[in-house]
Amino acid sequence: MNIKNNAGETVEFEISKLENSLRNSGAGEQSLKRVLETILPKCFDGITTGELYRMAFEELKKISNSVAARYSLKKALLELGPAGFYFEQWIARVFQNIGYKTETGQLIKGHAVTHEADVIAKKDDKTYWVECKFRNAEDTKISVTTPMYVLSRIKDISNIQYNLFGTKTEFTDGWLITNTYFTKDSIAFSEYYGLRLLSWDYPKDKNIKSLVDQNALYPITCLTTLDGKQKQKLLEEKCVLAKELFNNQNLLNILELNEEKKSEVLKEARELMTIKISE
Repeated sequence: MNIKNNAGETVEFEISKLENSLRNSGAGEQSLKRVLETILPKCFDGITTGELYRMAFEELKKISNSVAARYSLKKALLELGPAGFYFEQWIARVFQNIGYKTETGQLIKGHAVTHEADVIAKKDDKTYWVECKFRNAEDTKISVTTPMYVLSRIKDISNIQYNLFGTKTEFTDGWLITNTYFTKDSIAFSEYYGLRLLSWDYPKDKNIKSLVDQNALYPITCLTTLDGKQKQKLLEEKCVLAKELFNNQNLLNILELNEEKKSEVLKEARELMTIKISE
């Protein structure tokens, strides 16, 4: 059987990839078997990956909201758009949760021009310029012109003392982060010039997916027990992580939920925080 991917290409369906994506979301073998037995008979030659995802997601949701939430992570990152402001806020939270200090929205005057920073991060004696490239289509790839552009910005702000994090500091390194993918040329260029990259699948063992799973850094948009408008309200209240909602449950009051619904939402958020999945 052939399937059509998000880029419109027809490729051979590999059931192992579907099985792995389900396992990586925390689905046990019984749950995996149940999902496959339900959706495989409904598949047909030429089915899109989007249709396949939706069927699997709906079956997972019947089993466990939190497993469905993990399975929906890539889609949830798209909901941090459309402009990417909330994606930048989420990246800042991710860095904070793995030991960095961060600032967002700073205007940094370089040698030639002024630059608006997406995220500035500091850890130990390193200060990082963090460039976020949000894309609304999940299979989009960041071309080599982007890391070239980012390096030119970093060059323009290098060797200048800035007042950041309550002290004088200089930028020492740079990151380029996207919710989608990098081309091979982007990776080769960035590796050669020392620009750090982070994407859905890169680096192989420390990519966005693994970073989120290992540190329970699921965006609020992962929650399957809330609708789009409710998630947007929480984002507007600067609640970006599911764990932030669980740790500040008063935020649920702005959604005017009944007690049963509140318990359902908090149960999902708690499971995202506490239930670890296999590496």
